Amino acid sequence: MIEDRFRVEPADWNVDQADLKFVRTEVFVLGQNIPEAEEWDELDARSIHVIARDNENRPIGTGRLTPDDKIGRMAVLDNWRGQHVGDAIMRALIERARAQHRGALEMHAQSYAIPFYQRFGFEPYGDEFVECDIPHRMMRLELAPTDSGYRPGSHLDETPEPRTIAVESREQAVAAMLELLRAAKREICLYTRDLDLALFDQEAVLDELKRIGTAGRGALVRIIVQAPAAAIADGHRLILLAHRLPSVFQFRTPDTESDQQYPSAFLITDRRGYYFRVLGSRFEGEVRTYAPGRHAQLRDYFNQVWERSLPPQGLRELHM
Repeated sequence: MIEDRFRVEPADWNVDQADLKFVRTEVFVLGQNIPEAEEWDELDARSIHVIARDNENRPIGTGRLTPDDKIGRMAVLDNWRGQHVGDAIMRALIERARAQHRGALEMHAQSYAIPFYQRFGFEPYGDEFVECDIPHRMMRLELAPTDSGYRPGSHLDETPEPRTIAVESREQAVAAMLELLRAAKREICLYTRDLDLALFDQEAVLDELKRIGTAGRGALVRIIVQAPAAAIADGHRLILLAHRLPSVFQFRTPDTESDQQYPSAFLITDRRGYYFRVLGSRFEGEVRTYAPGRHAQLRDYFNQVWERSLPPQGLRELHM
């Protein structure tokens, strides 16, 4: 199940400094006895920061990416550890580094945390050293482009303007979804109950999906649909479009009861935007034009379900 009790988003040192300092003070200054004079430095004002917040907007974690390609100041409040907050922060920082075409990342990792960073591809090198009375190792992650796996947004240059859009009606849903699709380049993931006739069988939406599907090399639209029978029987136009572009549009249906009963629905794009509905049978939900942390959570969940799902029988019969 997707973790929905927190989110990770970009932070600005000038705007969010109090919240960033709160987390780092709790974790490093008070928790690890790091001297305040060593915790704050001139790089803070020049670094890219991300912040994790709970559903009441309280800061619970943070991390930064410095101009010299170092990830650091990774911190999660004690009562939120073991709940994947650190994973989401790390993914968000790596995504930001990839978006800026940085070649490699380094970090001073506390020795006890080396296994955590190795899960993301970092490898230790050099001898152990002591920093602020804590053993550390240097670690490095190569960010050379790779064709393995789905990585939305890795080929994009610019960062979209982060905006949050509340959706309460069908009209708002279509308008917000069109904004996401028009910004997308080549990759879309959709998790849906029945292909949502009122959303995805609309002319403007189909036009955008066709544009993405014909964008050329690397175009990919992956769709997990829990109950495809009705859409197939009704001649859903998204299925007809996919039938014309079978190498781009790929469908799968969940093969486990837990995935079949997943109540939510979501769309994610290669610009790290999303439209998430807690109840997939309703239009109410949240759209965010750029939210790398939450986007990474949704992407990871989608990929997990995709790997354990099967091509729908009805679509195989259509030779898709």
